[in-house]
Amino acid sequence: MTERVESPAPSSVSVVPAGDRIVLRGISAVGRHGVYPAEREYGQRFVVDVECALDLAAAAASDDLSATIDYGGLAAAIVADVERDPLNLIEALADRIARTCLGSGPVTAVAVTVHKPEAPIPVTVADVAVTLIRSK
Repeated sequence: MTERVESPAPSSVSVVPAGDRIVLRGISAVGRHGVYPAEREYGQRFVVDVECALDLAAAAASDDLSATIDYGGLAAAIVADVERDPLNLIEALADRIARTCLGSGPVTAVAVTVHKPEAPIPVTVADVAVTLIRSK
């Protein structure tokens, strides 16, 4: 049995263009993604971090939710992306999530990190993750 090590704290280094952003870290959901039959049959936990770039000036000035994104709604959409039809690679899952984020109103760019903490690999690792950066 492989020993699991706690993941390191997330990096605070930004990977999207300079400017305003909304960041969601540690969105957790169970999905059936992977290339091995057991991953598809039993599923496993995935953890997602997103950093969305958008202009927040109008939201700050108006104090109006319609001028920004509803991050509760975005988090729920990301969970739905993880829980829906299986993919072989977390790269493909990260791309699915990036497309969801870019479809959220004023988001112009996004960095998506998908962590697969229980990845079935033969050595002990603290984390397995893929980060994609996409823009409109």
